[in-house]
Amino acid sequence: MCIPPAVWREVVEEGGNRPGTGEVRRAREEGWLSVVEPGNTALVHLLEQDLHPGEAESIALAVELKPDILLLDETEARRIAGLYDLPVTGIIGLLLQAKAEGQVVSMREEMDRLRGEGGFWIHDALYRRILTVTGEE
Repeated sequence: MCIPPAVWREVVEEGGNRPGTGEVRRAREEGWLSVVEPGNTALVHLLEQDLHPGEAESIALAVELKPDILLLDETEARRIAGLYDLPVTGIIGLLLQAKAEGQVVSMREEMDRLRGEGGFWIHDALYRRILTVTGEE
């Protein structure tokens, strides 16, 4: 698994005490996460006209590496990734997969934690739909 330098900077170096920062750092230290610089800097600069650096580098790197999945949550980033036929999921998709595998007990608790501790915006309609789909409503 890999992330580009802009994501590392945003999550770890600038992340402070935000949830997940320590886990990402530990993943790199343990060797199952690496930081990889995208080679196509022209594409990165082009994508940065519409996206944040982390999203731009993530998409450029995914174009090069052709991963099984690309983790993006921002709507515009997901739209642009679609133009490159990149397979995309977001944090909610990961949580749904974890729920299906029995690794998450309550989607409500996880989404509330994302909203509260992580400052993650989840549209109320999506929140309710996820609870319905998982049988928690």
